[in-house]
Amino acid sequence: MKDMARFIAVVLFLLCTMYMCYARPTVTVGTQVVPAHRIPIDQISHATWSNLLKKHVDSMGMVDYQTWLATPLDLESLDSYLNHLSSATLSPQSAKNITLAYWINAYNAVTIKGILREYPTTSIKNHDSKFFGYKIWDDLQLWVADDSYSLNHIEHKILRPMQEPRIHFAIVCASKGCPRLLDEAYVGQKLDQQLRTNAEVFFANKNNLQFDTSRKTIFISKILSWFGNDFGKTTADQMRRIAPLLPESARKLAESKNTQVHYLEYDWDLNDQSQTPP
Repeated sequence: MKDMARFIAVVLFLLCTMYMCYARPTVTVGTQVVPAHRIPIDQISHATWSNLLKKHVDSMGMVDYQTWLATPLDLESLDSYLNHLSSATLSPQSAKNITLAYWINAYNAVTIKGILREYPTTSIKNHDSKFFGYKIWDDLQLWVADDSYSLNHIEHKILRPMQEPRIHFAIVCASKGCPRLLDEAYVGQKLDQQLRTNAEVFFANKNNLQFDTSRKTIFISKILSWFGNDFGKTTADQMRRIAPLLPESARKLAESKNTQVHYLEYDWDLNDQSQTPP
């Protein structure tokens, strides 16, 4: 018994030592802003982000990381935008569409920043440590007011609780299986239209939606498997919820109670223009 207790103590000591030596490093972007210099979230301008997107993102949402990384002024502009986001005063009284647009843009801008830090790379999954080391979803964090927010926190603790499931067709994890990265910033004044359009474009892509009317079967993006509860309690509820966003030929099938639903493989390859066949 003493030998076993000694063995367990040694193992625990080694595990603790490994954790101390290899604890995941936190990478923060943006900046800490003193209260006197903060501004209401509805005064945050997304114009700089929109200009960067128009310059480096094509109509299919593919990103020209090479050119972006090779353009110092645009790297500085991205940092300046992230710093601007950091100056926001968060308030539960802020309009929902303004808050949604802010956090969608924040998620996407932080992701782009994270990929540019690692580029060249072939997938965001390359920077998702399973045990020790850097985990981009948790360790890349944006300063806002008095705290820093990871990608996971923004998605699961802020955006999803706002009960607008179309965010899943707007936030982009730098992968081909994601919705396209819109080539303009999301803004509160036209958020509904932007979310609807990007969702429709997503489902118009055969990599995200396929269906066989004769077999009453839909094959759909795994996003609807991972986050199905955001769209409804049952698969049938979820399909009815997204039906208006689908191509017309698939809507009746999605609304049918007897439709079988299967999920497509997710493409984690980087949404990189340089890796796209001509």
